[in-house]
Amino acid sequence: MSGAPVSEGRRSRLLEQRRTLPDGPGVYLFHNAKGKVIYVGKAKSIRKRVASHFSNPVTRGATEMVDEIESVEFLLVASESEALLVEQNFIKQYQPKFNIRLRDDKSYPYIAISMDEPFPRVYFTRERHRKSRVYFGPYSSAKRTRGTLEVLGKVFQFRSCQGVEPGRRSGSPCLDFYIKRCGAPCVGHVDQAGYREAIDGVIAFLSGRYREIERDIEAKMREAAERQDYEQAALERNRLNAVKSLLQRQRVANEAVGTIDAVAVAVSGTEANAQVFQLRDGVLSDRQSFYLDNVAEEGLGEVSREFILQYYAGATVIPPQVVVQSEVEDLDVLAEALSTQRGRRVEVRAAERGDKRRILELAERNAQLALDQEKLKAERRRQQRVEALDDLQEALGLETLPLRIECFDISNLMGTHTVASMVVFEGGAPKKSDYRRFTIRSLEEGVPDDFAAMSEVLSRRFAQWERQQDLSPHDPDRNESFATLPSLVVIDGGKGQLSQGVAALQGFLDRGVAVVSLAKRIEEVFLPGRPAPVVLGHDTPALQLLQRVRDEAHRFAITHHRQRRDKAMTTSILDDLPGIGPTRRRALLNHFGSPDRVLAASREELESVPGLPGKTARRLHDFLHKSGR
Repeated sequence: MSGAPVSEGRRSRLLEQRRTLPDGPGVYLFHNAKGKVIYVGKAKSIRKRVASHFSNPVTRGATEMVDEIESVEFLLVASESEALLVEQNFIKQYQPKFNIRLRDDKSYPYIAISMDEPFPRVYFTRERHRKSRVYFGPYSSAKRTRGTLEVLGKVFQFRSCQGVEPGRRSGSPCLDFYIKRCGAPCVGHVDQAGYREAIDGVIAFLSGRYREIERDIEAKMREAAERQDYEQAALERNRLNAVKSLLQRQRVANEAVGTIDAVAVAVSGTEANAQVFQLRDGVLSDRQSFYLDNVAEEGLGEVSREFILQYYAGATVIPPQVVVQSEVEDLDVLAEALSTQRGRRVEVRAAERGDKRRILELAERNAQLALDQEKLKAERRRQQRVEALDDLQEALGLETLPLRIECFDISNLMGTHTVASMVVFEGGAPKKSDYRRFTIRSLEEGVPDDFAAMSEVLSRRFAQWERQQDLSPHDPDRNESFATLPSLVVIDGGKGQLSQGVAALQGFLDRGVAVVSLAKRIEEVFLPGRPAPVVLGHDTPALQLLQRVRDEAHRFAITHHRQRRDKAMTTSILDDLPGIGPTRRRALLNHFGSPDRVLAASREELESVPGLPGKTARRLHDFLHKSGR
């Protein structure tokens, strides 16, 4: 168990702070020695809840958290439900490491509808900042989200073309029209009113109004048959059959169940999984699976409560009823908080019998199964890493297991913007917090010399290690990555790069650090003092580990080089564009990939850049066009 011993001065200071805490509802924040928020909590009584953290930390994670607390801050509010919402705002703002968090800070998928366009598009996205667009989600699986779009396209025949206006420059409809996937508004086969009717169907489907969709399509089929438009009637029949087939496969309960979400959580130590089963008219419209980090090892009820608040804070739709496990407490307070977010009443209840109980049990089994599968995969990956490290030690004749591997690579373009990367693998896995980048200082710009660049960066690495040894573990200038002695240093290159590395890292060699180089041509491994390289089999875990380390160093170096190069190009090309500040400049570069593609973009392409207002995009296009750039 980690954690520094509690000093008497710190204990007294915290005790004095705790005595001043109010006996009322609110939110409290724990700060560490650096002032960073490490935990946010809510309570009926802030004083009593904070005291409970210190009096009885029952898990290792809770003990580690208490050991890190240096100060306590609080915010008194009017009610428990208000405290819940404030707590979630603080968690979103500070991302405290001891709170329940959705694993990976990735953006979850959404389905967006561009209602600000005459003929709206329905598309996959990971952002939802445009107020003029309708969003559905978040979804946990990008693959399933794209599958949903595929089904919607077949049933409602909306356009797949990009841009504000539908159609191609040729003026003829695309293949989607001929395979009955688009009504072809680009050539007038469907007017704006008819197209918006199809979009209303998409919205109804994504909102879970399935019976309404079936009735509308059936009515259109009968109308077409009555006017003897049998081709249209057959088309509507096929659409109806497609919808019925899809819904029948997904029907898991009686229609009387209505619109509910069943939320179940499984917890194991510092890991958890949450399942959200979305039922609409008795149909399982979607099943979401989220992995959670539970560093403080909270119980099932607390994990479920925090997940529900985080999930619905980002959700575009909150149902009128949420079914939860019996371990979740304070259901009335949770319901009041969700009702505030939804703007209408939300009921939160534990299911006791019937279809709702059956669906919740199904969600519970899926959560436990997902967690078990994740643990099996993690154990398999751990075993593979151990085998790779054992294999590498034997293949290279190393004295110790290479638990910490550092790899260095150089990147430049004709000697310009020369940079180097250092990536770190610990226990056979990347440790990205220890990655470091270097800008090469000793070379003349435009004169490529990878040998000199490698010598410089390795010399600086050893010099940093020596400097760190003079700093105490609590010194703010201490850099743990540079302070740690590696087991193995891998240099990207052949004999020449290795000789430069040996000269620069003699101090490491004297301390038992192994230094090798990996040449790309036939993946030869060169060792100091051995004229012939070691050639490892391509299917051996040892070589595959070295390749992963080398490729990661190359990727990291290339990324740094491109950033420096783009920054230099951006300074000369994009700085003077009207209405384009640093944030929009980054958005343009992220969207198009290079300044040249920004300058060559059409008006429609500029208008599609996330975060760039349409008016600014049009002004920018006019400026570039008039200036002849």
